[in-house]
Amino acid sequence: MNADVLSTLRNMVHSKLGAPVLLLLMLAMVVIPLPPMLLDMLFTFNIALAIVVMLASIYSERPLDLAVFPTVLLLTTLLRLALNVASTRVVLLDGHTGTDAAGKVIEAFGAFVIGGNYTVGFVVFAILVIINFVVVTKGAGRISEVSARFTLDAMPGKQMAIDADLNAGILSQDEARERRASVAAEADFYGAMDGASKFVKGDAVAGILILFINLIGGIAIGTLEHSMAFQQAGQYYALLTIGDGLVAQIPSLLLSSAAAIMVTRTSSANDMGDQIVSQLFRSPKTLYVTAGVLTALGIWPGMPNLAFLTLAAVSGAGAWYLDRQRAKMAEPEAEPEDERTPEVPDVSWDDVQPLDALGLEVGYRLISLVDPEQGGELLGRIKSVRKKRTAELGFLIPAVHIRDALDLEPNRYRIRSHGVTVGEGEVFPGMELAIDSGNTTGQLEGHQTKDPVFGLQATWINAADRDQAQAMGYMVFNPGTVITTHLDKIIVDFAPELLGQGEVQHLLDLLSERVPKLVDSLIPEPLPLSVVSRVMQNLLQDRIPLLHVQAIVETLAEHAHVSQDPDILTAQVRVALGRYIVQEINGLRPELSVVVLDSGLDQLLHKHIQTSGQARPALDPETLMRLDTAIGEAAEVCGGAVDPTVLLIADPLRALVQQMARRYEPSPRVLAISELPDTQQIKSVGWAAQRRWRRHEHYARQRC
Repeated sequence: MNADVLSTLRNMVHSKLGAPVLLLLMLAMVVIPLPPMLLDMLFTFNIALAIVVMLASIYSERPLDLAVFPTVLLLTTLLRLALNVASTRVVLLDGHTGTDAAGKVIEAFGAFVIGGNYTVGFVVFAILVIINFVVVTKGAGRISEVSARFTLDAMPGKQMAIDADLNAGILSQDEARERRASVAAEADFYGAMDGASKFVKGDAVAGILILFINLIGGIAIGTLEHSMAFQQAGQYYALLTIGDGLVAQIPSLLLSSAAAIMVTRTSSANDMGDQIVSQLFRSPKTLYVTAGVLTALGIWPGMPNLAFLTLAAVSGAGAWYLDRQRAKMAEPEAEPEDERTPEVPDVSWDDVQPLDALGLEVGYRLISLVDPEQGGELLGRIKSVRKKRTAELGFLIPAVHIRDALDLEPNRYRIRSHGVTVGEGEVFPGMELAIDSGNTTGQLEGHQTKDPVFGLQATWINAADRDQAQAMGYMVFNPGTVITTHLDKIIVDFAPELLGQGEVQHLLDLLSERVPKLVDSLIPEPLPLSVVSRVMQNLLQDRIPLLHVQAIVETLAEHAHVSQDPDILTAQVRVALGRYIVQEINGLRPELSVVVLDSGLDQLLHKHIQTSGQARPALDPETLMRLDTAIGEAAEVCGGAVDPTVLLIADPLRALVQQMARRYEPSPRVLAISELPDTQQIKSVGWAAQRRWRRHEHYARQRC
């Protein structure tokens, strides 16, 4: 039968008839008189529903697991008010017939609480109303209001953190979409709870008013219309009034308690019972001190010794048990001793370990970040970064080998590439790094530092202050995110070193599956694999990914008979990829803003190249300083321009200027004239020369 009822309810919900039917039934209870037996069924259902809702709030692990709670709170409140109206009608119409006029449930509750003393009954009912209205409802409403305000204030910071994790490759598009939906759902939930708490408060007020209406109205009707004695009318209607009030107030108190539980819950994935046990009894010292206090009270003359000493013994036993459990967990497992002397193996080539292309070394306090058994998520995030950069750069990023390093400080980490340290930093597990976004509204208390990735001003704060920092405009990241973001930047900066001949051979093998004759016509003749690898490394050095590997190989095969110089071949490949390079820099803008070298410096550099016959000639110190100053000016303008701006160079000079431009941060993009598509429009914004920046008159007019 239960299965049939559940099936019927599901069918009603799926047919979208559940809510309209329920509202119509509530309206019918207000308008149509209900028989006492039906009132008994409905009051019992109301109590059962309140118990179900309260237990669901207790056993839900997170507040959002019961996101429908505000709606349930509204519907149960409406149901209870409709029942109050229906019962009030029956009490006032038929109360003179006896105490069972409104059903057995109201009579039983009233008789049980009154117990022959109507004054006690009214006092008990008043206490329940005060507890519900003044204590539970008022406190839950205040918490809902504060939670809603802080949740809404923290939304921009949370969204910025999600965008930062997405850009760093820590989150995929689907994961970021789920995070954004979770943030929006959290804001909706607490906003709805703020409003729903007003329903509970209004319900408590309505219960008080209905009590006086039933009592005063009932006595008046009984004495005036039905000629009852005042004492008899008082007995009948007092019992009915108190019973009706209790039947309504008990479910109301349960739902108020459920609302208070929901808004005071934390976001940890445990139900309320697990949280209380794990946090209250985390330390045995708590129970030891409690046992001492109870013992002192138990031996005090005049105190109930048995009760206090019994609880003191229970507290002491519990503390002893917790202490033993912690000691067992802290003891290392004993390793069996081997009496035989271990044999030392002979040295072999297996003892020569190859250097890792990418390695991450951590101090001993950071081991928990990489240990999945301790809740560490760093391994999964590193895989996400590798997957993202592999898709963007066009070759497989090597695996990151993680190990603990005894020579590191406990909270420091170190990133290595082929045995060379290329980055390091310090993070604090259990804390959060709040980075100043430039739009913050206050100062945070914590350990002042600098972001190890970009060198921005930052503060290490307690994890509990995360929402507050986000509400103040800070970008907040946990230690794992800081490390993976740093690793992601290292992968981008050192991509040419991560691409070896083995990775290039894999790219060519994949290409040969689609175009086998193309690869055979290039390798090993006329170009060896080492030259092809060098060309691809040059492209990565110029921030050009290897996604167009077929176009790269086709261009190399076309120009391999002319030269085998990697720099010359790289220039030809860049020309072939010119449309992609320009679009990657400028997007779909019709004009590309460019900076050019002063004509005098340009002619001087051409003269050096013609004299030496090399694309990267050895310059005299004076010319070198003039060129370095010009590139610095171009880097300053390109980095500060609103629209993407590049340094446009004659073809013979591009390799030389590109090499020198890499020393600046941010490094300006350098393009050769032949790399521009034939249809590309350009807008010159000035010259870069040995003196300070000079602007065109046209550009100056635009700025004014």
